[in-house]
Amino acid sequence: MLSNKKLEYFKKTLLEMKHDVEQQLEKDNQGPNESAQELADYDNHPADMGTEQFEQERDAGLRLVKKQRLQDINNALDRIENGTFGKSEVSGKPIPEERLEAEPTATILVEEA
Repeated sequence: MLSNKKLEYFKKTLLEMKHDVEQQLEKDNQGPNESAQELADYDNHPADMGTEQFEQERDAGLRLVKKQRLQDINNALDRIENGTFGKSEVSGKPIPEERLEAEPTATILVEEA
């Protein structure tokens, strides 16, 4: 079981991670990317349109990954509040601190993955 001091440490770490991801998402939502702006100044060649579509799809995929990361962080913060942080959701066994240091949002033991 994790001490209160360790729980506070992980809570602080998770809050910092949350802040970083929220800033990244906010930056992503600040309008079109530079390549879209550049292409708007020229006639669109089919290859340019394909490149832009690829970049838009890639960016959308990255935003989804960031949103999932934010959800994982919020879930970990909830587990701290309800007393289940650091316990495997599969077996109920304690997750080693080394694993939590590497990935504070971990919900299972490595061998359960």
